[in-house]
Parts: sequence; C-alpha cells; structure tokens
Amino acid sequence: MVVSRGKNPSAQETFMQMAQAAGLRSRLLLTLGLLVLVRLGIFIPVPGIDREAFGTAIRSGSLGGFVGFIDIFVGGGLSALGIFALGILPFINASIIMQLLTAAIPSLEDLQKNEGEAWRRRISQITRYVALGLAILQSTLLSLF
Repeated sequence: MVVSRGKNPSAQETFMQMAQAAGLRSRLLLTLGLLVLVRLGIFIPVPGIDREAFGTAIRSGSLGGFVGFIDIFVGGGLSALGIFALGILPFINASIIMQLLTAAIPSLEDLQKNEGEAWRRRISQITRYVALGLAILQSTLLSLF
C-alpha cells in the first residue's frame, strides 16, 4: 500500500492501514463484537417481569416522562426490559461517586496526589466494585417496579 507523502492520507488509506495493523485490528474486532453483544442483550427479555404491565405504566404517564428520559441514556434497553437494560449508567454513577469522595475526603485526595499510578489502579478497582453494587441495587429496584 502506498501512502501519499506530503499530504493527509485519504480515508481509504487510513482504513487500510488500520486493517493491516494486527494489534489494532484485534482490538477493533473485539470492540465491535462487544457492541453487538450489548445491543443484542438489550432485546433479550428479563424473565419473570410482565412487559405489558411495564409498557402500560410508561404509557399511562405517571412515570412515563422520567422513564422515557432515562431510557434515552441506556439506548432503549429500559423500555424493552432487556438483560442489559441499565447500560453503563451504574459505572458512570460509580465513577462520579468516587471522584466526589476523592475530592471530599482529604486523606483520599492526599493519596491521589502522592501515590500516582498505583493509586489510580486502586481507585479504578474500587470504582468497578461500587458499579457492581449499584448495578445490583438498580436492577433489583427495576424488577420490583
């Protein structure tokens, strides 16, 4: 493949370079595969929940506006009551909580400034655990609704 020198490569040349890079190709395929899996998981129904009653509750207007607004953020999975209905909301909430706690608690802020990369890895691990707890809580509340 010939890349023109002295000017920006065309889109076709850029995609050909990405396809030829083995590490990048495997990462792109993994990302695309995960995106397809998540989109399919939204349409797999959660067992034990009456979807018709949920749809009626949304259409009645009592919680329709709020649930419709949240449904936008989870890619339509909430109204479909799929197994991946929550999307990435628990992780986003957990990361916001951890950032606020780091700013609010002086000892955590000091550790963040002095420990560097090791502290960032630890915060990332704690964030994943908090996200798991939030996902369990939010999914339980969704199923009880």
